[in-house]
Amino acid sequence: MTMKVRIRVGEETLEGELFDTPAGKAVMEILPLETTFQTWGEEFYFSVPMHPLPLEEGAGVEMSIGDIAYWPEGNALAIFFGPTPASAGPEPVAFSPVNRVGRISGDAVNLRRSGASPTLRMEPA
Repeated sequence: MTMKVRIRVGEETLEGELFDTPAGKAVMEILPLETTFQTWGEEFYFSVPMHPLPLEEGAGVEMSIGDIAYWPEGNALAIFFGPTPASAGPEPVAFSPVNRVGRISGDAVNLRRSGASPTLRMEPA
């Protein structure tokens, strides 16, 4: 079972889902969330107001465009929409291991147009 979410950054609104995992459920519990964010290549990341969670089975650094991940080291969420400074090719690579907690359903590449926005909003859909 997945939990539907809506992500708004500037003029872009994308639908997505959070997975039925401990980290995915913990993220759903803190929504709605409106926050400022940082960029690292084509990744948005932002701190989340929840207790730090451990890495889950299957955690790693290799991501796909559209993945939503929880970064235990920074107690943050990351949304990947293209290569990051750690990437050797077009696919995103996280700075350090992350738990994949969800996925954007639409074309996450559209987030490239939103980097100048001051805030990101994630809410249940």
